[in-house]
Amino acid sequence: MRIVRFTSAQGLSFGVLDGDGNVAQIEGHPFGRIQFTGVRYAQADVRLLSPILPSKVVAIGKNYAEHIEEMRAMHTGDVPTAPLMFLKPSTSVIGPDEPIRIPEGSTNVHHEVELAVVINARGARNVTEQQAMASVFGYTIGNDVSERDMQKSDGQWTRAKGFDSFCPLGPWIETDLAGLGLDPTDLELSCTVDGEPRQKGRTSQLIFGLPTLISYISRVMTLLPGDVILTGTPAGVGPIRPGQRVECTIEGLGTLANPVTEADAISTAGGAA
Repeated sequence: MRIVRFTSAQGLSFGVLDGDGNVAQIEGHPFGRIQFTGVRYAQADVRLLSPILPSKVVAIGKNYAEHIEEMRAMHTGDVPTAPLMFLKPSTSVIGPDEPIRIPEGSTNVHHEVELAVVINARGARNVTEQQAMASVFGYTIGNDVSERDMQKSDGQWTRAKGFDSFCPLGPWIETDLAGLGLDPTDLELSCTVDGEPRQKGRTSQLIFGLPTLISYISRVMTLLPGDVILTGTPAGVGPIRPGQRVECTIEGLGTLANPVTEADAISTAGGAA
């Protein structure tokens, strides 16, 4: 099932996107039993937003070996012995086709395609690795946009990765990868900029897999329904600049596309719509 969050002439709603490209509106939020309102829209008549607005985005750094190598000049040290996690604020979240806004004076902002895990209604607190996957609602695509100069100079990553618009999510949440014959532990992910291939990898290359990440994070902080875990990015990250278009694709999850603009091109974060 593909869960979307969208706006229409009637306002903001959650819905289910079917194979014909129609959106069936649901009552309330998608956690728990899905109840349809009976209202349907053609996808062309609605605007897709970030499929969820999490209370927090917990991101994982240095989780692909080849990415560690390409970033070694900035991040000294070897492969981490435990997941390296950081937070991105909810205000960084935007949806499909909303602009990534380059901060004034920045010339070294990078894309990072990542598999995003969405936590279900039960949440996760102090779960074991064996229990962890029972806390997963579904999967979507994330782009952990990062300002590299700030990341290097600050010594920690909050500012570099926390700007408004620095966490595109979408275009939907897929709740049944198994029904598509796919395994979240071995999905192909890729990123292009203006059609130029940049990143390509598979989630099977993760140093710390999904059960380990969910369990580890849940022992530090409670994961609430709708919270998002960004699982790390493969090699091939690179700069983006205003006027370009970034497309992040994950097998079974579609493509998340965002234009790039200057920060002053718009005045409010679209993800709050």
